[in-house]
Amino acid sequence: MKKIFTAILLVFGVTLGVAGCSSPSEPVGLAEGTVIIDVRTPGEFATGHLEGALNIDVQSADFAAQVNQLDPAADYFIYCRSGNRSGQAIAQMSNMGFTSMVNGRSVQQASDYSGVAVVTD
Repeated sequence: MKKIFTAILLVFGVTLGVAGCSSPSEPVGLAEGTVIIDVRTPGEFATGHLEGALNIDVQSADFAAQVNQLDPAADYFIYCRSGNRSGQAIAQMSNMGFTSMVNGRSVQQASDYSGVAVVTD
């Protein structure tokens, strides 16, 4: 039984490792009209963000109010510093009726995936 469990963990771990480390060699790009949202603080946003991104801080008291101004039927590409806060934002937005959201993870990963440049204002 212990050998079977170990084999299952090994296969599961290898599968996760391959999936977790894979990244496209070429940018995948975003569908036309996709709204890019950076959910970091305004200070973090100022240090560099994806061109054209909205800054809606997921930790701000008015996050839900700002998100309520958006079209729940639109496509959203959401990122932060590591992928944690963007995941939190996606969970909140999902509870608010949004259905098409992609976690871009970190700024650099989001840029690599989308092909959108990182800029500062």
